[in-house]
Amino acid sequence: MEDFTDFILLGFSERPIICSFLITMTYIMVLIANLSVFSIIQIDNHLQTPMYFFLCCLSILDVCYSTVTLPAMLINAATGNRKITFSWCFIQLYFFICAGGTECLLLAAMAYDRYIAICNPLRYILIMNKRFCSYIVAGCFLIGLINAMCNTFMTLNLTFCGPRHINNFLCDVLPMLEAACSDIYSNQTFIQVDTVVLAVTTFLVVMISYVHIISTILKIHSSEGRQKVFSTCSSHLIVITFFYITGIFSYNGPKSGESFTVVRVSSIINSVLPPLVNPVIYCLRNKEVKRAFKKAITSF
Repeated sequence: MEDFTDFILLGFSERPIICSFLITMTYIMVLIANLSVFSIIQIDNHLQTPMYFFLCCLSILDVCYSTVTLPAMLINAATGNRKITFSWCFIQLYFFICAGGTECLLLAAMAYDRYIAICNPLRYILIMNKRFCSYIVAGCFLIGLINAMCNTFMTLNLTFCGPRHINNFLCDVLPMLEAACSDIYSNQTFIQVDTVVLAVTTFLVVMISYVHIISTILKIHSSEGRQKVFSTCSSHLIVITFFYITGIFSYNGPKSGESFTVVRVSSIINSVLPPLVNPVIYCLRNKEVKRAFKKAITSF
């Protein structure tokens, strides 16, 4: 008999052993890559700057982001049990929204950091001091927590009836709205307002910052100087582009009734790739991080 106190997620019916192996290896790689970046920055004296402080926070946030989703996916794939209890579903929903919203804000803060460093270098240390950077990060996490609390509370007030099938591998807002059997107009309105306030505002901060950054770079006469300055922000620009593209694909791509493959790919892209790719991009594109890694490896 169906237990209507539980939600039923999408399953990994096709090749569950291979899926379990891939999820496990992905999670291990996410942990190793992000914790390595965090550790290297902590132990290297040359990386004690605001940019790398933000990168440290991003690495920890990416670990949290993947921990919310991948272990639950692994249990789903390994056991074939697609059920998730009502309470655990909303716990996962809260932390998933919290991590995603906080990362969105943190990437905007990192763009502002690059703007000050390149467009106002003489006052960079004065403006981006340790206390101010700590306040920025604390503010990002606080807003992320409040945003997640509001979204979770709004979803919690919905009525779910029937078998409670969620068209996703995890408990996220949009799939849960599709599973609700009560009026979702107020939830949809809140999500639209939330998108404008959080996503669009942070995107504008990023765009305005990089318009000023590119304008400043173009004023540099030597090509070597332009390349050197641009290299300090190119990694962040790639990460931010990747974050927004995966987010747009996930929340505007699959709709109810579409193929299982589209939903599966969208879910995996949004919850797995950013935490996995971010440290790789920073390591491959950043000379200082690569130098610190080589120094750490040769010292063992």
